[in-house]
Amino acid sequence: MANSNEISANVERDWNRWRKEFLAYLKLERGLAGNSVASYLQDFDHLARYMKERNTAPEEATTDELRELLKELNETGIAATSQRRMIAGWRMFYKMLVVEDVLKANPAELLDLPVRPQHLPDVLSDEDITKIQSTFDLSLPDQYRNNVIVEVLYGCGLRVSELVNLKMSNIYEDEQMLQVFGKGDKERWVPINPRALDLLMTYIHRVRVHLPVKPGEEKYVFLNRRGAHLSRVFVFMFLKQAVEDAGLKKKISPHSLRHSFATELVENGADLRAVQEMLGHASLSTTEIYTHLSRETLRNTISAYHPHYAKR
Repeated sequence: MANSNEISANVERDWNRWRKEFLAYLKLERGLAGNSVASYLQDFDHLARYMKERNTAPEEATTDELRELLKELNETGIAATSQRRMIAGWRMFYKMLVVEDVLKANPAELLDLPVRPQHLPDVLSDEDITKIQSTFDLSLPDQYRNNVIVEVLYGCGLRVSELVNLKMSNIYEDEQMLQVFGKGDKERWVPINPRALDLLMTYIHRVRVHLPVKPGEEKYVFLNRRGAHLSRVFVFMFLKQAVEDAGLKKKISPHSLRHSFATELVENGADLRAVQEMLGHASLSTTEIYTHLSRETLRNTISAYHPHYAKR
């Protein structure tokens, strides 16, 4: 019988081998984008570290062991949303082992998902957007660009990653549409309103045209002073500063503009499936958070204006 040191070496080797297999599976079999692949590998690494400490090989892990790992994560204060994402990553890994006939059943399938917190995101009103945009000096090229970015994020509901990767060829001016590639490089078409389109084309023809564009960056719409496409962090930072300059006391990120886009549509009676399509949500249940948000608005309206609402 092998000694414990030999078993540990075998376990280490097995986890390292399956990590490479999992990476190939995510890229080639599932066709996932870089950010998604990185997230799944991070979830795998959490799992591998825990199991290696217990000298458990990948194919030997049990549902009970996975529950113990979740318990430890919960005790360290990791948020329920992060735990849910980790479980999704583990399920994906063990699904691969089932497909490869290494396992008969997926031990992660029986895990209970932690309850998703029901907090609602901060939402910007149309007046808030106006205040934010009023902080930009439109005579300055960088700030004109920032003003356009806010307009496009709010007017089209794009993810910030979709915005910074938007290419010149993705703009269909005559059709007033943007071609967007979301999670997993999934294509969708998003209408762009005339105001946002006019600002966007003015930026391209009067501001961007004067920038020294770096080789290989010509295809991107939004560029920095050095002629390279913007990072997500940059958009977060300038928006944070604009919110502060506007005197708004809300915790706002670029994603808040996407939330605000969806909330405006749902509250004004848009079809939920149409909103799902524009946001690029894989599941209608993800879009339904805006229904809850809309119901909360209705409740607040009644409580503020109906005389019997406060009676007990």
